[in-house]
Amino acid sequence: MQTVYNADSIVDAQIAKDALEASGIPAFIAGAALIGGMGQLPARGFIRVMVPDIAIPEARRILGEVFPDPPAAAQVRRVASDFGPTGFKPA
Repeated sequence: MQTVYNADSIVDAQIAKDALEASGIPAFIAGAALIGGMGQLPARGFIRVMVPDIAIPEARRILGEVFPDPPAAAQVRRVASDFGPTGFKPA
């Protein structure tokens, strides 16, 4: 099995897993049990969705359709860069 998706949250991982399984691709969420061990700290990079090696190309195609937009963090950085260092949008 290989990782086809690095999830930001268990919810994203479950959405990816459900989409893959609905298409007939067996999927496994690795790292879900580590979330409870992190306590109040945000856990990033621990949750991965994995599929059998033979299903990787089809899984990547499906996940590209399920998650077409860039991650929310990239969108936040883009919006924040539209504003000057004072927090106001330049005229």
